[in-house]
Amino acid sequence: MYPPDLKYTREHEWVRVSGDTADVGVTDYAQQQLGDVVYIELPKPGQQVRAGAVFGTIESVKAVSDLFAPVTGEVTAVNEDLVSRPEAVNSAPHDTWMIRIRLTSPEEVGALLDHAGYASLVAS
Repeated sequence: MYPPDLKYTREHEWVRVSGDTADVGVTDYAQQQLGDVVYIELPKPGQQVRAGAVFGTIESVKAVSDLFAPVTGEVTAVNEDLVSRPEAVNSAPHDTWMIRIRLTSPEEVGALLDHAGYASLVAS
């Protein structure tokens, strides 16, 4: 259910690390809790984000929730498709990245949950 190649946060974001960059999205659990996503607000490329700090918001028919950066770095890309198709988060949450971050503190990745740890968190 939770891809083993991803790392996870307790706030229900996922991270896919490739070299010195990380793609960030929300988990299947998060999108299920949110319901139909209707709007996503993301930072601009070039913006600095800090692990644990809010980087944007996600709005569904049920609620508006903050999005938290799982790692520290510079936003190098934003998934512009989500502006016109925010519902992609619902249909393919683990394939739909929101932002790409150039890591400035790669060691932070080690503090994130693996898929088994995240599955355990969700089950509790």
